[in-house]
Amino acid sequence: MAFLRAFGSYLPERAVDNETLAALAGCEAAWIREVSGIEQRRFAADGEGVVEMGAAAALDCLSRAGLTPAQVGLLIVASGSAPRRFPGPAVSIAHALGIPGVPALDLPMASAGALFGLHVAAQLAAVHGCVLVVASEKMSSVVLQEPVSKNVAILFGDGAGACLVAPDGGVAEVLAACLHSDGSYSEELCLELVGPLHMAGHTVILQASRKIPSAIAEVLVATGLAASAVEVFLLHQANRNLITRVADAVGAPVGRFYSNIARLGNTSSASMLIAAAEWFAVNSLTKGAPAVFAAFGAGFHWGAIAVRGA
Repeated sequence: MAFLRAFGSYLPERAVDNETLAALAGCEAAWIREVSGIEQRRFAADGEGVVEMGAAAALDCLSRAGLTPAQVGLLIVASGSAPRRFPGPAVSIAHALGIPGVPALDLPMASAGALFGLHVAAQLAAVHGCVLVVASEKMSSVVLQEPVSKNVAILFGDGAGACLVAPDGGVAEVLAACLHSDGSYSEELCLELVGPLHMAGHTVILQASRKIPSAIAEVLVATGLAASAVEVFLLHQANRNLITRVADAVGAPVGRFYSNIARLGNTSSASMLIAAAEWFAVNSLTKGAPAVFAAFGAGFHWGAIAVRGA
């Protein structure tokens, strides 16, 4: 048994609107909104990276949980935009939190990393106690590299999210999860050590629009729940049009799919936890009511987690 105890987030101050980005990417501002639903995104400042944003989100999460860093038994950090091969950002975030000796695990996964991290945390909470899952991305450092691709640059923003997973109580109890991977698509969405991000947009959207609803259906069947009973769907914020497709495929009102993509863009692995932090900051999950988390990303990796209000 595991519980989601609290969420946290961090967003850079600089907001970049479509007009500004259109000038950089060589496209029209109206086109950006039409194809993605994005109106602005946040870009990190110089000296503000994956570690700094991740540590800030972690502290926000711990504050909301009423805990100190010393009470964390395991740290899991997901990021697809870490600045070096090794060590990954997990140990640096642990250092920033002042928790030497606490195991720190990296998940170098884009977009789906937070979901995989939550599932791993739910399995390990009984062993390590409170597990802090952090997802932090500085995608601006990736997509603004020359040559700038308008199809990629318009989508992404920076930020970090966090969730504390505990073995003994929280806002939601974890009920079921499914995780999947398929390396036959590894070349369709990838970032090499040197060079720009490559994304075969049509393939990515097509596969995501199939695999996310399938994963949601899988966890709903496992829990005996109907899509109509789900109080909120908290998805990776990839594209507003994709979220609408998923809602249609699942058979649930699109209004139950929380979306902040118009304000923040796609923050890769951080997006799902930032969305959850925003939703839980102003809402309470009804006791016994289900909620579903889902994500899809490079790999391809995808999956879903069903929880219920505790």
